[in-house]
Amino acid sequence: MSDTRADRVKGEREPLKKLALLIGPGFITGAADDDPSGIGTYAVAGASLGLQTLWTALLTFPFMAAVQNICARLGLVCGTGLAGIIKEGYPRWVLYPAVAIVVVANTVNVGADLGAIADAAGIVIGVPVPWLVVPVAIGLLAIEVFAGYKTIERVFKYLTLALLSYVVVVFLVRPPLGETLRATIVPTVSFERGYIATLVAILGTTISPYLFFWQASHEVEEEKAAGRKTRAARRGARWSELRIATIDVNLGMFFSNLVMYFIILATALTLNASGKTEIATGADAAQALRPLAGDLAGLVFAVGMIGSGLLTVPVLAGASAYAVSETFGWREGLDEHWRRARPFYGVVALATIVGIAIPFTGVKPIDALFFTAVLNGIAAPPLLVVIMLAARNKKVMGPHTIGPLLTTLGWIVTGFMFLALVGLAFTTLAR
Repeated sequence: MSDTRADRVKGEREPLKKLALLIGPGFITGAADDDPSGIGTYAVAGASLGLQTLWTALLTFPFMAAVQNICARLGLVCGTGLAGIIKEGYPRWVLYPAVAIVVVANTVNVGADLGAIADAAGIVIGVPVPWLVVPVAIGLLAIEVFAGYKTIERVFKYLTLALLSYVVVVFLVRPPLGETLRATIVPTVSFERGYIATLVAILGTTISPYLFFWQASHEVEEEKAAGRKTRAARRGARWSELRIATIDVNLGMFFSNLVMYFIILATALTLNASGKTEIATGADAAQALRPLAGDLAGLVFAVGMIGSGLLTVPVLAGASAYAVSETFGWREGLDEHWRRARPFYGVVALATIVGIAIPFTGVKPIDALFFTAVLNGIAAPPLLVVIMLAARNKKVMGPHTIGPLLTTLGWIVTGFMFLALVGLAFTTLAR
């Protein structure tokens, strides 16, 4: 029997080592959700609307956790990624547009995130360094191509620590407890266009299609690393494996929403409170924080953006490579040697190289992120329908179909995403 993560967790007696083993694909996915574009969205929400959107961190947690748990279960039980599952059960006119939209959105997002890394680095060292996108991208590409899966996973785990910087920022600004608690628990209801647009942006940022593909494929990578090299060996899953994956995903989504919460809170109590409501990116927020909350707060905010970008760029490129490779039946996986999986790593390289070019085209980062949000908003609702149908299908999942709780939460978030698509169309037309 292969030595799976569930086996290692069960055999570990030291609490810290057990926690380190529990943190896996779900936790990394949750941290990758807080990429520079997401940080920018939350910072804009806090700066423009103050504490009004703080409650969304509490609301979105169960829905994010439900979707990613379903994707994790699909990967574990089926032994292949999401694109492979769609390919087996649905017509090509469903598969090809979904993969194409996600790949384009991911590539644009890679460019925007690389630009954000350079902007944040400029804040840290004190001078603009737009050229930094080139060595950073090449370094990240080299790690993905030449390092093994275990090394990559270890690097990703360390990079998640960078997001703790936003917890530090909140302690530096000292939030008023009563007002903060009220804004957290009591939702603000408003039908103003700016408020609706911000809610749509938050929902689209927290529940993104690239996370669906990455989660399922990353679970498959875990199984390959445990010795299950063939699809037949990976089919099915023990309940202990599903339980460990559930804990991992829930921890990751909680961490993701905690970071989101602190970013909104920090920018609301500093930028919004001082009248600096017009920012476009997370880098703008970091720069604006320095005179208001001190240089340390601004620097810590910028460092968090650099760390999140270094984590997310490979995840975005990797998610695209998994989706395309599974679609066309290519050999894929971060533990494959590049000579055996040239098309897979070719997609990783292409997404990264095109991403490098985007910051130099003159396209404003906010416009690139808006374009990405539109594509994700279009792709997410139909993808969620396919995911839900597959997760409830006994021919696909055998005895491991999702239960009533995940089914209810999954269909609710699917409905929300369709409403968000309508809201996106409304705000786009209004814009």
